[in-house]
Amino acid sequence: MMRQGRFVAWGIGLAALVALPFVYREPYHLHILVLILIWSFAYTSWSMMGRFGLISLGHGGFMGIGAYVTALLWNHLGLSPWIGIPIGMVAAGALALIVGYPCFRFRITGHYFVLVTLALSGIVLQIITATRDYTGGSLGYTPNRASGNKLLALQFDDKTTWYLIALAVWLVGIVVWHLVDRSMSRYALEAISEDEDAAAAAGVDVTAEKLKITLISALMTALAGAIYCQYQMFITPDTVSGIAVSLQMVFAAIVGGLFVSLGPTVGAVITILLAETLRIGFGTRAVGWDNLVYGVLLVLFIIFLPKGILGSVLDRLKPQRKVPRAHEQEAVQIARPGT
Repeated sequence: MMRQGRFVAWGIGLAALVALPFVYREPYHLHILVLILIWSFAYTSWSMMGRFGLISLGHGGFMGIGAYVTALLWNHLGLSPWIGIPIGMVAAGALALIVGYPCFRFRITGHYFVLVTLALSGIVLQIITATRDYTGGSLGYTPNRASGNKLLALQFDDKTTWYLIALAVWLVGIVVWHLVDRSMSRYALEAISEDEDAAAAAGVDVTAEKLKITLISALMTALAGAIYCQYQMFITPDTVSGIAVSLQMVFAAIVGGLFVSLGPTVGAVITILLAETLRIGFGTRAVGWDNLVYGVLLVLFIIFLPKGILGSVLDRLKPQRKVPRAHEQEAVQIARPGT
């Protein structure tokens, strides 16, 4: 009964989200919703690893690869984003395997793994910035506007179209999250996060399981970067790559709720609205303030609300199991035969 109610709630919620752009057509608000959905997908991608203790600061690199590879292939080779996006995802996945395999094979974990991924993100950022003859460097890069088929170029001027695309991508992220959550890999990865040696002794292929979830996470993050690029039609190393983007993912996932499928979405609502509020309220004077606020809030949430906003709310809504009082326990013992 409870599961049926959950499905009904999801169905009503999705129907409302699909109908929204046809009822409410304010361009600016639709733009904000598109950004929230795209970044929600990116944050969900990071949480695929983060929830199992694999804290990565390299996802900014994966997102940058997805965005820049798609745009470069379109501008220089004329390859449609429908082809460029899968290529960008494969490139990000290959990099994740190249970096991840030696880390997992030689058990580089904890702080050392974080440092390796931090270096990866920084290297990708530096490569994009250094190859400015092709990528535009720190000045940014703009995919060429399509003169013909907009669908082939994945370029649309209508906010409603982009909202529906972003909604579909976001939904894919939620579905993948739940598929992993209900798979045997979840239990294997939870065992690994608790004790690698014990998990290996129980027959879990530690390296393979870690590589699997890392690959899924990298592919999804690259897709988020490509979709963001096609929507905004302008990217810079700071907006889709580098350490700041990775830290933003960590913040949003933890604050929203790392162990809940909709937690990263709550985090995206907070980050996007915070950035827009600072931009509108303070303009150029608030450049970089969002990262400062992210850092302060992250520390506070880790200390006082480690399950995040949505995780804590759901915990409070769960029915509490009644603990029997001492005399009730005695009565149960007396009522049991043979005791």
